[in-house]
Amino acid sequence: MIIKPRAVSGFLANPNPAARAVLVFGRDEGLVREHIETLMDTVVEDRRDPFRVADLRADSLKDDPGRLADEAAAISMTGGRRVIRVRAATNAHAGLFADFLANPPGDALVVVEGGDLAKGAALRKTFEGTQYGAALPCYGDEGVDLEHMIVDHLRERHGLRADSHAVAFLAERLGSDRMLTRQELDKLALYKGPGHPEPAGSPGSRTITLEDAQQAVGDSAAVQLDQIVFAAAGGDLPVLDRALTRHLNAGESPIPVLRALSRHLERLQFVRAATDQGQPLNGVLKALRPPVFFKQEKAFTRQARLWSGELLKTALQITLDAEIDCKSTGLPAETVCGRALLRIAVAARGRSSAA
Repeated sequence: MIIKPRAVSGFLANPNPAARAVLVFGRDEGLVREHIETLMDTVVEDRRDPFRVADLRADSLKDDPGRLADEAAAISMTGGRRVIRVRAATNAHAGLFADFLANPPGDALVVVEGGDLAKGAALRKTFEGTQYGAALPCYGDEGVDLEHMIVDHLRERHGLRADSHAVAFLAERLGSDRMLTRQELDKLALYKGPGHPEPAGSPGSRTITLEDAQQAVGDSAAVQLDQIVFAAAGGDLPVLDRALTRHLNAGESPIPVLRALSRHLERLQFVRAATDQGQPLNGVLKALRPPVFFKQEKAFTRQARLWSGELLKTALQITLDAEIDCKSTGLPAETVCGRALLRIAVAARGRSSAA
């Protein structure tokens, strides 16, 4: 069965009892982990309970394919239903899960961690096409959903609210990974806590301002990603070289760079398509969610005018191809990423010179 995005929250709260195995997959690794843990919590009180929880890697099942069925059929010594967590499943494991789902033994819930699986991927189809399986997608937080997540987390976990400028700033920088987003928000709440210079109980002490957000998360890797992305799409080669070198020298992965650039190009593509249809640029920019951070409005507007729809399509393909090459060719990921960003920056610089 396929779990539609609008049905995810309901399924997590009360999983369909017919689903004996659930594939949780998507780009947002933090959200994948969060949903897996939520599903486990519907069955066991302690995810570390060795009698009721089995933690397996998918590759280990290739050498011992019967182990999954054995674990699912096992009875807990302490009573209660069991959970089988399977990590790092790929399309290569589709046949193994197809065999299990044909006639799943016992009553354990099997929760499978998948990666960023394309529509039609063998592993997805295995879980989507059977009554005993479920495929649960994890799409990254973005737009209004990301803003709501930020507001809800700060209010529910920390009793804080954030003004609109702070929310816009945070939404522009967070969201690619749910777990990292929560960590950054927790860091922000800690900054706003007892050690904050405002006296406790003062009018502003429970409201996060733009200055608070900049002080707490402004030095994060997300800010470096902003510099890289805007430099690449704006054709600023010196800034791109410095920012990308600094980011990679800090030990950061090139993959988030490519994904951040893809999201930026998609936003430019949305704006360009709307203006090509006759909509006023200012109105389209105001409708963007999350909104463009006010300090970046000038650069974003310039880039929206600079790029054509066709060139944006080509640039997006370059970033997507680069991510695939990083994962599959064995070439140094840093080199693949750098070449892709350079191609895009050179194209932007050429457009700027011709303008």
